[in-house]
Amino acid sequence: MKLGAGTKIDAHVGARIRLRRTLLGMSQEQLGAAMSLTFQQIQKYERGANRIGSSRLYQLSQVLNVPISYFFDDMPPVNPVHDLGVEAPADPRRETSRMTRRETLELVRAYFKIEDASVRQRIFDIVKAAASAS
Repeated sequence: MKLGAGTKIDAHVGARIRLRRTLLGMSQEQLGAAMSLTFQQIQKYERGANRIGSSRLYQLSQVLNVPISYFFDDMPPVNPVHDLGVEAPADPRRETSRMTRRETLELVRAYFKIEDASVRQRIFDIVKAAASAS
C-alpha cells in the first residue's frame, strides 16, 4: 500500500459522508465551513482518498447529526489481511446502489419538504402503485 492511499473502508466511510451530506441538502463547501476545512478536503474524504482520524470522524458525526456507527453501516465484510492495504476505488460516485444515487436523494429530500402529511401519504401511495404496475 502506498503512503496516503485509502482503503475500501475509507471509501465506504466517504460514501456514507456524501450520502448524509446530500440527504441534508448540504454542499461540500458548507460541510467544510462547519468543520473549518476546505471543500477540497471534504472531496478527498468522500472519495476515500484521505483517511479520517477519530477526532475528525467524531466532528463529522456531530455536524451531520449521526452516531459514529452510521459511517460503518452497511459496510461489506473486509479481509483484514488483504482489504486494509488495497487502494480505494478511484470514484465511489460510480456506486450502482439505488439508495445513493443523486436522483434518489433528491426525491427523498423533496418528499420530506412536503409539510402536509396527507399529501405526502398520497404521493407515497401513487409511487408504490406505479412501482407495482411496472
